[in-house]
Amino acid sequence: MIKKVFFLAALSCGSVAFAQVHKMEHRDSTVTERTYNLNPVVVTGSGHHQRLKSTATPVRVLSAQEIHEQGISTFDGALTRMMPQVSMAPNSMGTFLRLNGLGNKYILILVNGQKLTGDISNNVDLNRINMARVKRIEVLDGAASSLYGSDAIAGVINIITDQPTQNLISVTSDTRISGKGQLTEAVTLDVFTHGFGSYTSFTHDRADSYQNNGLEYVKGSDTETQPTLAPLYTGYRSNLVGQKFTYAPNDKLAFNAGLDYTYKMTDRPDTRADITGGTDYEMQYKGFRWNAGGIYKFTSKNSLQATFTADRFRYGKEYDVETKTNKVGDFILSKKQHAYEADLKSILGLVKEGTTILGANWRRDELEATSGSIDKGVYTLAFYGQHEQKFLQYMTATVGARYTHHETFGDRFTPKATLMYSPGAFNFRATYSAGFRAPGLDELYYHYYAVNRGKPQISFGNRSLKPEKSNYFALNAEYHTDKLLVSVTGYINRINDMVVKQNIDVDDASLAMLQGEFPEMTAEEATKLERYTLYQNSDKGDVKGVQVNVSANLFQGFNLSVNWAYTYARTKSENEWSVLERSIRNSATLAANYHHAWGRYALNVNLNGRLQSKTYYTGSYENAPGYGVWNLNTTHTFDCTTWALLEPSIGIDNLFDKTDHRIDSSARKYALYHPGRMLTVGLKVKFKQ
Repeated sequence: MIKKVFFLAALSCGSVAFAQVHKMEHRDSTVTERTYNLNPVVVTGSGHHQRLKSTATPVRVLSAQEIHEQGISTFDGALTRMMPQVSMAPNSMGTFLRLNGLGNKYILILVNGQKLTGDISNNVDLNRINMARVKRIEVLDGAASSLYGSDAIAGVINIITDQPTQNLISVTSDTRISGKGQLTEAVTLDVFTHGFGSYTSFTHDRADSYQNNGLEYVKGSDTETQPTLAPLYTGYRSNLVGQKFTYAPNDKLAFNAGLDYTYKMTDRPDTRADITGGTDYEMQYKGFRWNAGGIYKFTSKNSLQATFTADRFRYGKEYDVETKTNKVGDFILSKKQHAYEADLKSILGLVKEGTTILGANWRRDELEATSGSIDKGVYTLAFYGQHEQKFLQYMTATVGARYTHHETFGDRFTPKATLMYSPGAFNFRATYSAGFRAPGLDELYYHYYAVNRGKPQISFGNRSLKPEKSNYFALNAEYHTDKLLVSVTGYINRINDMVVKQNIDVDDASLAMLQGEFPEMTAEEATKLERYTLYQNSDKGDVKGVQVNVSANLFQGFNLSVNWAYTYARTKSENEWSVLERSIRNSATLAANYHHAWGRYALNVNLNGRLQSKTYYTGSYENAPGYGVWNLNTTHTFDCTTWALLEPSIGIDNLFDKTDHRIDSSARKYALYHPGRMLTVGLKVKFKQ
């Protein structure tokens, strides 16, 4: 495979070179230079486009170029390899994402500023993110509800997509293959002419299930083991189709419309009579998202933009083993989510060296969960404003607020204030921002009963829940030049009224109540019921941390970046403080990148690593040990002609074969989900006109 990739690249470029000699043409290669941009344009922190150095709110940026050079093809790989404050735990119910110690439901994921809907048991379905279209990923730490509303307590992850306008037409195929059946294939077709753009993409992604230890503890024993089929990592196959149109009749007016369709199916071992760990069904996920919008620029500093987004997501069980109640191929819906959002925003330059944002947002969320007996909807209406003003010589201040009316929880006011002092190459920033999160429809209305391996499980929502609230304070010092970026941030994030699941022991009185609520529960199942869960506002959260980010262009063609995050995350239940579940005290990411070109050939070598201390787990489970994983990727660019580019790559994931071989438990308390050292091979081909 490797030899074929490089042979095809050499053969193609050799043929093109021969043709070029006959035409006696001469053209400089487009790959002779490689720049590392330490001051990109960002939008997430301030709500309007400005250079990273000028934004009063620190934002961390991952460019498509950085992601590609590290040999990364998935969204979770991009974040965990390059951002130490982010961690992920994949499973059949999506990906459990954490940012600065706080979990999925406190992290707002946006695509071009619009919320991405679709979660599985509060785990984000990251396969809905179209990596073939990512231009950059912007991460804003801390509360950001003044601009973005509910859920923005831990931070905001905003995926900015790309719509190229350089070529009349271009076709790109990008393939990556690795061990354990891992394959990503992305194909894009871009057309741009006379202000009209069409951008089509298809991505197929798949991976096999795998184990690092084929044993589990026998139930009720801490020493006796037995074989199991249960995978450490759940395999899957997914397809994503995307289409976007843009039209700009002049330099003042532009329109856009797009859609994305996703389909995903897990691939787990089937149930067997002779060994545990198999499943009767696979999880099937479908998502459909479309949006339309436009922008009108009155002047270079004054614009009005409007966007409408509709997002649908569902998942359920598709049986591949016949059971007493289901045949092979039967589909049982678990959850269906619909979201509709309209946003109107104006960006105005009303005063000299000042930018004002005024906006209104309407959103409706609907949830149908057959497993939880929910069919509910709720709307929110919000108005927000923000003004950023430069004054004196080096000072910039931002004040903003959002007023939100929630159909269930009434009115909410969330302010924000920042101050930046920028003498020369230095920036000193102070930030205060408030956040809130309205309890989800499942937390309010869940009425769940199921039997898992013969044991009943019951969960109730709570209509008396209060919104979760947070206060975020941060100080940042930064030194920024074209060659060097050094940033140090310290922060405190305090959350009140955290919504958690409380386990309640079953007694005779509560058992009678539960049997009345769930008449389908048999007498035999009732004898096995030990506790049930109820959503409650009971906890406080306290997260303190320090982040250090260094990026340096040490010499031409060589860039080094080092990022470190210290996170001390606790939660208080009643009067007792405990470490926050799945939090990590110390983590770091490092990347060294070298680029050099010889004529029409360019070499890029990237070495990156992630190191982290142990992952904390509560209760009687042991903490997951820390680890360090290093990856090497080389990319070889053949700029064959004005209309063709070939880019084979080869690398090694997990250079030092780091794995976690501990015996699996039903709770699956791991930190490292990796099968060990693997060879990776890729080929990118681009034709352009």
